[in-house]
Amino acid sequence: MNKKYKKLILSIVLDAIGFITIIPVDVVWAPISGYIMSKMYKGNKGKIAGVISFLEEIIPGIDVIPTFTIMWVYTYLINKEDKNNQEETIIDV
Repeated sequence: MNKKYKKLILSIVLDAIGFITIIPVDVVWAPISGYIMSKMYKGNKGKIAGVISFLEEIIPGIDVIPTFTIMWVYTYLINKEDKNNQEETIIDV
C-alpha cells in the first residue's frame, strides 16, 4: 500500500479517536493531537494544522470535525504545487 494511503488510514483513525473522546479526556488528547498533526505534516502547514487540531479538540462541541482527514485531502488532493516536497513518512515522531 502506498505511504500516502497509509497516512489517510492513520488520519481516519486519529479523527475517530478525537470523535469518541469525552471532555475530560480531551484535555489530554488535544495537545497529543496537535503534536501528532505537526509531525505528520512538516513546515508551516503542519504547525498551523497542529494548532487547529489542538483547538478543535479542546473546544467542546466541535471535536467532530475530521481535521486529520481534511489535512490529508488538502495535502494530497488540493495542494498539488508542492507535490515533490510532501512528507513520505507515515509519522515522524
